[in-house]
Amino acid sequence: MILDSHCHVWARWPYAPPVPDPESRASPARLLHEMDQHGVARAVLIAAGIGDNADNNEFVVAAAAAHPGRFIPFADIDSRWTPTYRQPGAATRLAQAADRWDLAGITHYLDAADDGAWMLGDEGRRFFALAAARRLIVSLSVVPSQMAAVSALAEAHPRLRIWCHHLGFLGPRTAATADGPRQVLAAARHPNISMKISGFGNVAAPGMEYPYPELVWIVGALHAVYGPWRLGWGSDDPVSRRHMTYRQSLDMLRRHCRLPEESIAIVLGPSFERALTER
Repeated sequence: MILDSHCHVWARWPYAPPVPDPESRASPARLLHEMDQHGVARAVLIAAGIGDNADNNEFVVAAAAAHPGRFIPFADIDSRWTPTYRQPGAATRLAQAADRWDLAGITHYLDAADDGAWMLGDEGRRFFALAAARRLIVSLSVVPSQMAAVSALAEAHPRLRIWCHHLGFLGPRTAATADGPRQVLAAARHPNISMKISGFGNVAAPGMEYPYPELVWIVGALHAVYGPWRLGWGSDDPVSRRHMTYRQSLDMLRRHCRLPEESIAIVLGPSFERALTER
């Protein structure tokens, strides 16, 4: 079984430049078509209230309800683009979302300039303690300079399951600190931190193109320390379609990352499926 651990749906296309089909470019129907064409059984919908999509949580939950068994909704709680980012009451807002919707997890995007201290302060500790108590997987967008804080968070909340986006943002465009690889790889000592094999185009330097041979080392390095059961493939569709097709997002792992076949089979779905069933 193939499970896509990271993709999006929006009612309105949120990115520039404008597209001729803004109301269908990121629709659930289009994503389902791609999944069916490529044998993907289920997909995690990572809500992101960006652009003109402040209602994306509701949209994602409705898409999951309309297609039982195909979509797994993760609500966007207090991410960097929301007016509530770093405002008091985060745990209350999380509780309200978890009470309102049947969620497997949540997502939280940090601003790249954020040092991560909020996660370890009183507000952040209450927020993540509640996520752990509710057995919610946390899909976390952090850059390497924030990984020390993520490690401290994982140690403080050993029951909290954290899945970091897009190769831990180890790439020439996003690894802002010289010791970025060390920080991301060292976090593997915490068994509750995992990584998504996704978002190659998001971390690539200008001029790099599919199949991103310059980035393959990241997957090998992550595999060496996290192992296949703590890595999950994600398409990052439809964002990734600016860089590659849905099939190519699969082929990055299946053909170009040079992992053992038995590891590829795990990363393509069973790893994240186990995370969902063990919540």
